Amino acid sequence: MESSLLMPKFHLDLWVSFTIQNWLLDFGRPIVMIILPLEWFPLNRPSAGDYFHMAYNIITPFLLLKLIERSPKTLPHSAVYLCIITFVMGASIHLVGDSINHRLLLSGYQLHLSVRENPIIKNLQPASLIDSFELLYYYDEKLGHSMWYVPFFLILFLYFTGCFTHIKEEKRMPLAAWFLLAPSAIYYWYLITEGQIFILFIFTFFAMTATVMHQKRKGFVPDSNGLFLLYSFSIALGLVSVWVACLWSDQVLRKKYRGVIYIPEPWAFYTLHIRDKGASA
Repeated sequence: MESSLLMPKFHLDLWVSFTIQNWLLDFGRPIVMIILPLEWFPLNRPSAGDYFHMAYNIITPFLLLKLIERSPKTLPHSAVYLCIITFVMGASIHLVGDSINHRLLLSGYQLHLSVRENPIIKNLQPASLIDSFELLYYYDEKLGHSMWYVPFFLILFLYFTGCFTHIKEEKRMPLAAWFLLAPSAIYYWYLITEGQIFILFIFTFFAMTATVMHQKRKGFVPDSNGLFLLYSFSIALGLVSVWVACLWSDQVLRKKYRGVIYIPEPWAFYTLHIRDKGASA
């Protein structure tokens, strides 16, 4: 392995950039759309959140490519380029669906209900309009998320496979990495819950764990970058467990999120327990 000959170096500039743009352009995007006055961004024009999403669709692929360039291990270029292309396409599909979805939210759409159960949707005429909104929901929540997150986690895993060093070399995280750990883990929690990608996340996490065990038998351990990813995923998994435990008995959310894996979306929780109760009060 090429990485065995190199002294690991924590990529502080890239991880800080990832953290800032993830929190500002992705996590903060819907918050900005709610906080800013509606008069500034009419519903028939792109909102501030839409511009944030466009910036995210440009900056994130660039940062992912820079991250791959820093990998001590030579990664398959064709797989990386295909992942980046798919990521951009999926994030762009999600941009359109998410933009309309948040406009519906401002009009009273309730995320804890299905499309056909929503008060502002179920009485639309002609009834075929409801099918159109269900198609929009499919592009936003299913197709867009899959094409967005699958290549995103695949690139992180490919990068992780190169983050190993000899057991005698420096393998501890610097102090700056520990400060970035909490915001990074919280963002992954948000991706898992809001994106409904627990299965994809847990498969990636298991693959990372299996890689660690495999490399350990060869005398290699994760370097500081690998530890940062591994710890971020571990804490995110713990946060998801706490989130599910707190909402385990919520019958309204359970009605929407049926199945073996019950993980409610934060914005569904917001419309059910914060926005609607605040409006009724």
